[in-house]
Amino acid sequence: MQLTALDWIVIALYGLVAVAIGLRFARRAGSGADEFFLSGRKLPWWLLGTSMVATTFSTDTPNLIADFVRRGGVAQNWSWWAFLITGMCTVFFYARLWRRSGALTDIEFYELRYSGRAAAFLRGFRALYLGVFYNVMIIATVTLAATKIGGVLLGLDPLTTVLIAGSVTVLYSATSGLWGVVVTDLVLFAVAMIGSIAAAVFALQQPEVGGLAGLVSSPQLQSAMNFFPDFSDWSVAAGIFIIPIAVQWWSAWYPGSEPGGGGYVAQRMLAAKNEREAMKATLWFNVAHYGLRPWPWIVVALCSMLVYPELSDIQARFPGLDPSLVGDDLAYPAMLVFLPAGLLGLVVASLAAAYMSTVSTQLNWGASYVVSDFYRRFVNPDAGQRRLVRVGRLSTVGLMVLGAFVALQLDTAGQGFQILLQIGAGTGLVFLLRWFWYRVNVWSELAGMTISFLVAIHFAWIHEALGFAPLPAWEQLVIGVAVTTVGWVGATLLTQPADATTLQRFFDRIRPMGRGWSRVVNTEKREVEPGSVTAAFLAWFLGCVLVYAALFGTGYLLYGRVLAAVVALGISAGAGAWLFRLLPRLGMSD
Repeated sequence: MQLTALDWIVIALYGLVAVAIGLRFARRAGSGADEFFLSGRKLPWWLLGTSMVATTFSTDTPNLIADFVRRGGVAQNWSWWAFLITGMCTVFFYARLWRRSGALTDIEFYELRYSGRAAAFLRGFRALYLGVFYNVMIIATVTLAATKIGGVLLGLDPLTTVLIAGSVTVLYSATSGLWGVVVTDLVLFAVAMIGSIAAAVFALQQPEVGGLAGLVSSPQLQSAMNFFPDFSDWSVAAGIFIIPIAVQWWSAWYPGSEPGGGGYVAQRMLAAKNEREAMKATLWFNVAHYGLRPWPWIVVALCSMLVYPELSDIQARFPGLDPSLVGDDLAYPAMLVFLPAGLLGLVVASLAAAYMSTVSTQLNWGASYVVSDFYRRFVNPDAGQRRLVRVGRLSTVGLMVLGAFVALQLDTAGQGFQILLQIGAGTGLVFLLRWFWYRVNVWSELAGMTISFLVAIHFAWIHEALGFAPLPAWEQLVIGVAVTTVGWVGATLLTQPADATTLQRFFDRIRPMGRGWSRVVNTEKREVEPGSVTAAFLAWFLGCVLVYAALFGTGYLLYGRVLAAVVALGISAGAGAWLFRLLPRLGMSD
């Protein structure tokens, strides 16, 4: 498909704005590692929260939603909607703890919480495992989506798309540090949301769809539009809803939805001005991510089921496209070809914005691990600030090259999602309990990480090779969680906790709620924790009600079910008002 001159003008203007913002902060970011990776810990909650939202909206996100909806209906989105429970838990229990730690990265946590050479090894290993291996997988999944969009809209081959998208993103990421990333994210998020809404509006105008009324009345889509799966079919309901709600949210480590916070979410909390700002940033992220954004993507996905009922229809529409790239996740970019000149350029720019916001964050976050938790800790402890920034910029380039290479080996967005989910299965409970239970130690984390990885390898390459029948993804997740949990709990009980000095120092700095530390630390001099545990649990519940009710209320409104929409949105507003009144009881420090 050919873009017009107007389209290219729109794309060029967007590119100039993004690069200008990045260059604006280049000098400031180059002054030291704290500025490059945490913006001097001076960022406000609204900017941090929006940056988190922008990061989780990438080019692969609408593709993944299209994949889910076309294969399992709207209800399939519980695969990621369930992570709201994790997110709200982080808001009201962990945001304050992360900010109190004063760490540069969440990986630095290991030597604050654990002791000895084992803690140092875990910090270094985890820095490379997450900062390089895991991070490269995320970058690859996002870049894979970019190659599909480039093939459909621009007629580019995957290698050309990777070279262009990767080069532009790495240029401003390596230059501007976190300041440039979060400020640019604000612009990128606005552009990306406008683009996704425009895509939904024009998708509804297609003759096969017949507008919003035609969409919701289509006989082919009645079952696909349900918010919940058919519970009469256990195998489907378990995979789509029961397991995500009962098991996945607390047990699986997934980027952006880490139990207890982690990765770039922890980075944003550590960059906040204070505990209160960290909590508000994470709350805004969860409200916007789960409650405000999903419906434009879902609408486009539903429309695609009428315009392209079969994958062969997509292939026929784009005969020059590599057949290996044709999957249900390609339906989203395939729907964008109906946009008019100028608006198509805006939507292409919005997808470029989504790509850049995610990859720039991943690059900055991954480089922070390589620099702070590996290079400075183990290679060159005496490195000056400017040298650390230089190593960070080189690491940024290296991560982009590796991510681009892996992207060329993947086929679908869903494939990358399942790989990452399975690798983290069973480790989530470690991350939740390590703040509150003194017995969790280095061996707990090493056992959980190793066992979950081996289980993922088994299901990916060994299980069927041994002659066993393939298992549904949810059964693999449950088995992985069970085996990993038994393994890390056993390792915990068979080994000794960190030494008493380390535990006391951690307790004094973090001041965790509850009685999980009373047996091993001196609590007499503890600063009184002003927050109420009961209030935190209630706030967690109300936060989930607020977002889920808003999500379903919006859906009911689109479906034309006015009464149900009014009830759901009223519940959301009531939960929000109650939550607002409850916030002062949570005891956040300024």
